[in-house]
Amino acid sequence: MIKKNTQSNPEDFFKNLDIEFLIHELKDPIAVIETGARTLLEKQDKFGSLSPRQDKTMKRILRNTRKAREMLYSLLEVGRSEAGSISCNTFKPVETTLDVLTNCLEVRTPSIAEQIRRQQSIDETLACLKPHGISFSVAPDMIPMKLQQDEIKFRQMVGNLIKNALHFRRERIGIKINKSNDSLLVAIIDDGPGVEPEQCESIFERYSQANDCALTPRQGHGLGLAAARVMARCLGGDIELACNKTDGTIFTLSLPVEFVSS
Repeated sequence: MIKKNTQSNPEDFFKNLDIEFLIHELKDPIAVIETGARTLLEKQDKFGSLSPRQDKTMKRILRNTRKAREMLYSLLEVGRSEAGSISCNTFKPVETTLDVLTNCLEVRTPSIAEQIRRQQSIDETLACLKPHGISFSVAPDMIPMKLQQDEIKFRQMVGNLIKNALHFRRERIGIKINKSNDSLLVAIIDDGPGVEPEQCESIFERYSQANDCALTPRQGHGLGLAAARVMARCLGGDIELACNKTDGTIFTLSLPVEFVSS
């Protein structure tokens, strides 16, 4: 693993320290809730059986606790990015993206995530996704490709884009992974309400959401996309949005195959 820190501004250091302190204070109670919910679900022979309604409620608690944990670590990675903290390692982006997709589905539709995890190969996994309106397009020679980047930040960026697509899709989302020269390209496509062309940049601003689009508003806290772009640019890449008023969106993450510090 290669660790780099290009931090130069003391104000960035203290801002990053504040974020790390917040996560330190919140991660323990969240871990307690997650462990408690998982224990009640997995050890019913010891602690007593749950009714169908109780079982459903506990699974919902567990999913949302995991979601809260992911949000905390996403904030931590944004703070580290802005402070210039990079930890590079070598990983396979196709396998990692599939794992991130599975984790995103586990929060929204855990039954699909369970089906995916039972598959024995990438081809079987891709075939399993199709009936659920998810297409995953990647050239065979891209599957073994390796990326030397910050894997944690890569997971956060791709995860934010996939969750955005899952939230706003009407029926389908698509994921395409390609390589152009020395850059990896990950495109996340949804068939949702789209974004007005004049809002293509504003949705990347913190605490900003697009106004009403064709069918439904893109609502949220305005942090996920902003965070993803901050991390992408920290790693020498970017995230671009192809705007369309009515026919969904295409977010494309581009990253150098090998991170080079400035």
